[in-house]
Amino acid sequence: MKRRKRILDALTMLVLSIGAVVMVIPFLWMVATAFKTPAEINAWPPTFIPKQFNFNNFAAVFETAPFHIYFLNSLKMASLSAVAIVFTSLIAGFIFAKYKYFGLTFVFSLFLATAIVPFEIYMIPLYMQMQQLGLLNKFGGLVLPYLVMSFGIFFMRQNVIQQIPDEMLESARVEGASEWGIFFRLVIPLMIAPMSALGIFSFIEAWNAFVWPLLVVGDKSMFTMELGLAMFQSSFSIDMSVMSAGSVISVIPILVVFIFLRRHIIQSVSMTGSK
Repeated sequence: MKRRKRILDALTMLVLSIGAVVMVIPFLWMVATAFKTPAEINAWPPTFIPKQFNFNNFAAVFETAPFHIYFLNSLKMASLSAVAIVFTSLIAGFIFAKYKYFGLTFVFSLFLATAIVPFEIYMIPLYMQMQQLGLLNKFGGLVLPYLVMSFGIFFMRQNVIQQIPDEMLESARVEGASEWGIFFRLVIPLMIAPMSALGIFSFIEAWNAFVWPLLVVGDKSMFTMELGLAMFQSSFSIDMSVMSAGSVISVIPILVVFIFLRRHIIQSVSMTGSK
């Protein structure tokens, strides 16, 4: 029995290792390409490690277009989206998990239903709504669809159910705590780990947004990093070295956020798995 378990563990580690390599190699190839010259990129056979590290590609990113503005636009959009989604999801998830009102289950089902609807289905109606509100080519129209997430509400609801027993809330009410007091002094401290995990997921989703900014933004001063990177691709050619350098720059904020919050993410996953 123990031998069989060891074999299964070994096979599991092998499969996971292969999967990790498959996912990491394209990222490492992008980083290596960012330091290559166009001649080395087009050379055959291809090389993984650059023969000579070329830092001019990173300078070309900012010389070609005002990428510092695109970077700040993406940072503002992703940060506001992450904060808004975490806050609204926690409030809604707490209400759906711990309060009993008529029709609340139906409302929650509606939220879940929106999660399975592809963005392309409601993309045009949403665009027309932004047009009627006068939010095209404005930061409000860019970020408004990224302030609420149905998956975030479901995720926080499940974590509240698993980690906050009703007895704890009743005890706080007996002690005289208000509902908002319970939320800020009890719920939020206990939900730091899932809030961090949801915050990173929301940040990455908003940071990588391409289709929606492409629809609502026409002014280049409102471009995000994803739209700026698309400028390196024309109908007939792609500047792979400069695009890779820009991609490396665009990944840095995501890595920084993950490094600072990784402890909470691991804690959230482990707590969810232990239930």
